[in-house]
Amino acid sequence: QVQLVESGGGSVQPGGSLRLSCAASGSIFSANAMAWYRQAPGKQRELVADITSGGRTTYAGSVKGRFTISRDNAKNMVYLQMSSLKPEDTAIYYCNAPMGSLVLYSWGQGTQVTVSS
Repeated sequence: QVQLVESGGGSVQPGGSLRLSCAASGSIFSANAMAWYRQAPGKQRELVADITSGGRTTYAGSVKGRFTISRDNAKNMVYLQMSSLKPEDTAIYYCNAPMGSLVLYSWGQGTQVTVSS
């Protein structure tokens, strides 16, 4: 069973930057698309960005131009570089492998991102 461990969250001021990391165990990682999701208090979890096994990326409109998703298949890692952060980016961020409207793996513990002045 693949396990996902997110890290890199923290508290930043508006306009700041953070880089999130997701470590995935399991040899099939490189064959799957991967994605970052987030869940703000009182809201449903939403897809933020995804990246195919070949490196093609897509982004939610709310983060396009500010966030960059990348992956290192050799290290079984997925990253989310976040810039120009806004208070509305405050959420717990998770990684997983998208499978239509579902996900392939059990959710990890996530990493908290708080943007506040």
